[in-house]
Amino acid sequence: MPHTPSRAPEIPRISAHFTGCVDPEPAFRRKAHLPVESGLRINTNLFPSIDDLRQKFQEAKYIVDEVTLSQVFVAGALKKPVLIEGPPGCGKTELAKALAFALDTVVERLQCYPGINEEKAIGKFDTALQKLFLESQADQLGTDWESIRERLHTMDFFVQGPIMRGLQHSPKPCVLLIDEVDKVDEEFESMLLEVLSEWQLSIPRLGTVPHKTIPFVILTSNEVRRIGDPLRRRCAYFRAEFPTVEREAEILKTRSRTGSSVLQRQIAGLSYALRAYRMEKPPSIAEILELEQVLHIMGISELDAGMRDFLLPFLAKTKEDRKRLTLQDGFASLVLNAKSHASRLNDVHLAGVES
Repeated sequence: MPHTPSRAPEIPRISAHFTGCVDPEPAFRRKAHLPVESGLRINTNLFPSIDDLRQKFQEAKYIVDEVTLSQVFVAGALKKPVLIEGPPGCGKTELAKALAFALDTVVERLQCYPGINEEKAIGKFDTALQKLFLESQADQLGTDWESIRERLHTMDFFVQGPIMRGLQHSPKPCVLLIDEVDKVDEEFESMLLEVLSEWQLSIPRLGTVPHKTIPFVILTSNEVRRIGDPLRRRCAYFRAEFPTVEREAEILKTRSRTGSSVLQRQIAGLSYALRAYRMEKPPSIAEILELEQVLHIMGISELDAGMRDFLLPFLAKTKEDRKRLTLQDGFASLVLNAKSHASRLNDVHLAGVES
C-alpha cells in the first residue's frame, strides 16, 4: 500500500516573455542571497496559559484529552511543528482549525499531492504583472537593465503561495496546515527543512526571505509513504486513531443537533461497529457527524435495521462496501452491535449519575 513516487517532479522554470527582464532560471534554487529585510517578529508564547487554551478548545467544540492539551501548549511555546499521523478521516486537520480559533487567526492550508512543486507551495513571480509594469513605466525606467531587473524581482511582483503567506502573516501568527505531506517526494521534504528550521525561504532574485511571524505548523500524514527522519526530527509527533465509542459519543454530544443522548450513543456504537467490519473505506468522524444530521432531518430518534437502504449512500462509499452492507443480516447485525455498545454507555452514564 505505501509507495514511493517513481521520480521527483521537475523544478519549474519561469518563461521569459521579454528578453533581459524576467529571469528564466529555476524558480527556486538552494544558493546564498542577500537577505530581504525582516519585518515584524513575534516570539512570545502563543497561548497566555494552558487554561486559556482549554477554554478556547471548548468554545471551538474540539474534544481533547489533558495530555494532548498539554502537548499542544508546549509545542506552541517551543514554536515546534506538529506532525500528526493516522488513518484518513480520524480528525487530524481538526486540530489546525481548533488552533486557528484559539489564536483568533486564519489557517493557511497547503494541500499536498503527488508531483507538487515548490512553486505551488511557495509562490512565483507574476511575469504578466512584470511585463505590464515595464510597458506602463517605460518612460521612467531608463536603460539601466540591472536596476530594472532588481526592481522587477521584489515582493511587489511575487504571487505568494501558502508557505510564504504563512511566514509573512502579521501582526499575529497564523496556523500553517501542510496537509497529507506523505504524498510529496524527498526533494519537496528537503525544501520544508529550511522552512521549519530557519523559518525563512531562499528564492533566486528575491533573496533570503525571513519570517514576519512564526506560524503554528501542523503537518498531517495518512502514512501513504514514510516521512523522512530529518523532517520528523524537527516535529513533535502526535499519533491519531479513530475515537473509542465513549469519545465519539462525547464528540456527537458536543456537536449534536438532535439533543438525544440515546441516538448519539447508538450512532457512536454504529461507527465503531462499521470500522470493525473491515470496510474498504471506514467512515470518518465527519461522515458520522453528517449521519447524525441525516437522522435529525428525517426526525429519526432510534436506529433500525429497516433504514439500511436509506442510509447506504451516507455509510458505504465504495462498491464493495455497499455489497457488504447489503448482505443478508449484514446491516442488521451492525445495528444490533451499535445498540449493544450504546446500552453499555447508558449503564456507565447511569452509574456515574447514581454515584
